[in-house]
Amino acid sequence: MPISISFFGAAGTVTGSKHLIEVDGLRILLDCGMSQGEGHESDKRNRFFGFDPHDVDLVVLSHAHIDHSGMLPRLVAEGFRGIIWSTPATRDLCAIMLEDSARIQESDFEFDAKRAKKQDRKPDWPEPLYTVEDVKPTMAYFQTIQYNAPHKIAQGVELTFTDAGHILGSAAVQLAIEQPTGTKHISFTGDVGRYVDRLLPDPVPFRQCDVLICESTYGDRDHVPVEEARDELLHHVQRVCVEQQGKLLIPAFSIGKTQEILYTLNALSNAGKLPRIPVFVDSPLSINATAVYREHSTLLQEDVRAELQRDPDLFGFNGVQWIQKPEQSKALNARKEPCIIISASGMMEAGRIRHHLRYNLHDERNAVLVVGFCAPGSLGAKLLDGASEVRIFGDTIPVKAAILRMDFYSAHAGQSELMRYIGCQDAAKVQRTFLVHGVERSLTAFKAKCEGAGFKNVVVPKRGERFEL
Repeated sequence: MPISISFFGAAGTVTGSKHLIEVDGLRILLDCGMSQGEGHESDKRNRFFGFDPHDVDLVVLSHAHIDHSGMLPRLVAEGFRGIIWSTPATRDLCAIMLEDSARIQESDFEFDAKRAKKQDRKPDWPEPLYTVEDVKPTMAYFQTIQYNAPHKIAQGVELTFTDAGHILGSAAVQLAIEQPTGTKHISFTGDVGRYVDRLLPDPVPFRQCDVLICESTYGDRDHVPVEEARDELLHHVQRVCVEQQGKLLIPAFSIGKTQEILYTLNALSNAGKLPRIPVFVDSPLSINATAVYREHSTLLQEDVRAELQRDPDLFGFNGVQWIQKPEQSKALNARKEPCIIISASGMMEAGRIRHHLRYNLHDERNAVLVVGFCAPGSLGAKLLDGASEVRIFGDTIPVKAAILRMDFYSAHAGQSELMRYIGCQDAAKVQRTFLVHGVERSLTAFKAKCEGAGFKNVVVPKRGERFEL
């Protein structure tokens, strides 16, 4: 029974995670993520899977981020009828994230279509990949497994999830596949978290594997220490909001990143260091996701759980306001006073942050603080690359605001942390290693590190490539 792996996303790039394992007629899809950041090219990839959804028997989902889960409603709409396996927290987050993704697609398309009609041009924004109505049927296919609880998901196939420490519920995937010559162990890291004193525990070591599929987002560099990060965030708030009397815009993924930033701001507030500046969390998804974090608080670090006994709301403090309604969000753009606005999405490709950028990038008193990875081609990447102007909803916007960067709040392991994570493996026993979820420079650097550590047959697959094991 030969086993094959085909890579249909996150191959040579960081989004659209989709890896198809085939064994004896059984097809298991690892993740079903949305491609982002490359405009029409991403849209084309999202509308053509590269395989027939009818033929997929099972989906194993590493975590809830949209670049890993965001195409599940379209997969179901095109004929998938199998089981979607995840952890309980991933299922709960997907229930709100996928609906939010659909609403954003519908809203952005409607907004741009109206503006295009007024401006007598073609819409820039593509039609939604799926609608809110597609989400509920998708959630019906979810079944969950706790961490470290091996479960038979098909004849001769056992699945185990281990905590990857990336976001709440994130998991590394361990598949044990029975073969005539013995059991073949395939491990997929999903996205690997940090070894830092933050909200989530360290990534958990995983059992010895024969085949390793490993993410490489920061395969070429490390992050700054936690103490420096807290001081740096405070410095940016002081400089932009107090000295310049401007707005500090923080584009942040609603899951993980927003909670981490609020946790830091809460700690600074409790220590009496945070200036009395209003903080607006402008993302309905962030509000719902924070509730899920509270519900699954047993997954947080032990010291964070102890802190919850003293401070029941680790994400709230005097001055923070949660924005729900569109009218409230629009009012922030008319606001002249200094403030902090945390809003999704992190790559600035969709959601309310695009509206805030449209109204605030032109003012040199303001600043945009980028706190995570931005895929090449995304609006976030263009700003980081020093663009003097950008296109948002058909308008050309001059960039006068400062563009700041803090990689610390990335939920992805840095190079040294990735090497520490896969260091639980006897490299000599890993027959093949596939590096995914990275751009060329990070993939190249991490490939050299893996080979230097004794991993053999290290491959950087291209999109659409198939490998027989």
